Amino acid sequence: MSTAKFLDAPYDMSAGDRPPLALIAGPTASGKSDCAVALAQELERRGRRAVIVNADSSQVYADLEALSARPSVDEMGGIEHRLFGTWDGAESCSAADWARAAARTIHDLHAEGAVPVLVGGTGLYIRTLLDGIAPVPGIDPAIRDAVRALPVEAAHAALSQEDPERAAILAPTDTTRVARALEVVRSTGHSLAHWQQQAHGGIGGSVSVHAAILLPERAALYDRCDRRFARMIERGALREVEQLLTRKLNPDLPVMRAIGVPELASHLRGEISLEDACAAASQATRRYAKRQFTWLRNQPPESWRRIAFENFDPDSVAATLFHYLGLT
Repeated sequence: MSTAKFLDAPYDMSAGDRPPLALIAGPTASGKSDCAVALAQELERRGRRAVIVNADSSQVYADLEALSARPSVDEMGGIEHRLFGTWDGAESCSAADWARAAARTIHDLHAEGAVPVLVGGTGLYIRTLLDGIAPVPGIDPAIRDAVRALPVEAAHAALSQEDPERAAILAPTDTTRVARALEVVRSTGHSLAHWQQQAHGGIGGSVSVHAAILLPERAALYDRCDRRFARMIERGALREVEQLLTRKLNPDLPVMRAIGVPELASHLRGEISLEDACAAASQATRRYAKRQFTWLRNQPPESWRRIAFENFDPDSVAATLFHYLGLT
């Protein structure tokens, strides 16, 4: 596919146009990182500096290099990457925390005349960055304590009754997000979605977003999920979890709940075999990819290009991206 019209002229920072923000979103294992690198390399071949900015909630943690499939130096393809491995696992990186850091990073890159290429599949991160932070009132402490005392299964069942839309997009085992959604609806009388619609402080109105969503064929995606977890083991995922366990971190921290950590921790404690741990983690990865796929297909603006494909080929998908993104 021709790329003749893709960034033929450099962006004029003195012009009245809003500066460009390229965005490549997709479910886990969809190949978005490879496509982001290919896109950035094409930008640089055309005389534009490009920097990849992480929008994945696992890849922000320094402790999760293998288990988050964080790009290696070779995989970065000579392109600068930012906000990868920036947070220590002992700290929780909320969507608001990440959005503030990403907004600063994108502002700095624009000031330098560079094109930020945002890549990730964490919808809450992307929405918070572009649309802003929801003005959720303070939660009644008694309600918070009562909700957080519930087993996650009971909390999710209650959420299914009180905020079915939110319950449908959250994993029944996602303790933190399920509790947050339930405490919000019980304390404020409104769903989390209600407050998110009133969000403020996003950068969406100050940048020109050129977004593409990768939606690979489901069976191929799930196969990539399985093969990717096998590569994580080869890259040292078991050692990463062992090091996390030695730190005795709070089990409710996001880094301790990241896919693969609970499963491999069970193996390291002698509770299950490595084979069973890998099978459970692979299944959790597939389920996560399914939820991301559904969200990305239905929730982002219609103007964001959806790119469906059966067999992943970075070059052909990247060519499609060059055509669709149409950065000028």
